[in-house]
Amino acid sequence: MGYSGKLQLKQDSIELRKSGLSVRAIQQKLKVAKSSVSLWTRDILLAKDQLKTLQENRKKAGLKGSLVAARKKIEKRITETTNIINGAKNEIGSIKNRERFLIGIALYFAEGDKAGHNVAFTNTDAKALVFMVEWLRTYCEVKPERMRCSLYLHDNLNENKVKKYWSTLLHIPQAQFTKSYIVKNNPNRFRKSKHEFGVCRVTISDVRLLRRILGWISGVFTV
Repeated sequence: MGYSGKLQLKQDSIELRKSGLSVRAIQQKLKVAKSSVSLWTRDILLAKDQLKTLQENRKKAGLKGSLVAARKKIEKRITETTNIINGAKNEIGSIKNRERFLIGIALYFAEGDKAGHNVAFTNTDAKALVFMVEWLRTYCEVKPERMRCSLYLHDNLNENKVKKYWSTLLHIPQAQFTKSYIVKNNPNRFRKSKHEFGVCRVTISDVRLLRRILGWISGVFTV
């Protein structure tokens, strides 16, 4: 670049600085060294409103940088979490018949009814309910028509929609659903977990089966 070219860049830098642009902005616009822009514009005094604008721009740039850094951190965490979950899933491998039987016993021990006269499993998690309904049919030889479902809902949920969801998922006809227990929703109360499909309870009236399951639990979980 010739001398006249440099003079033009210097003049352009001065004019841009006078208009209130930052040294970095001028450098990026004119594609020259930041040190050159600083040298050319060092004697220019900015008005108060221009200084205020520069300060605001610096804050915005800092905020933008923080947001970019936060987004990258979130993306990194998501990638790491996905890799950990997939790796752990691969560690499980295929589940054998007896292992599935024992898993069902453990799940019932954690979430099933142990008192009374009925076999009952209550949960909000679709995966847990699907597993247990299949477990009851396979290992306890419970016929589908013996199963009853009941729902625990807040009144801001659509009962028909929720019934259809669980009926389709668990392959239990809606005719086998008993009356839902509906709770008045308190809009002023903050709830950490909001269950879109409420709480589902699957019940089989069979005290002998309950005692048998309790025996299995005793066989697995001994003190």
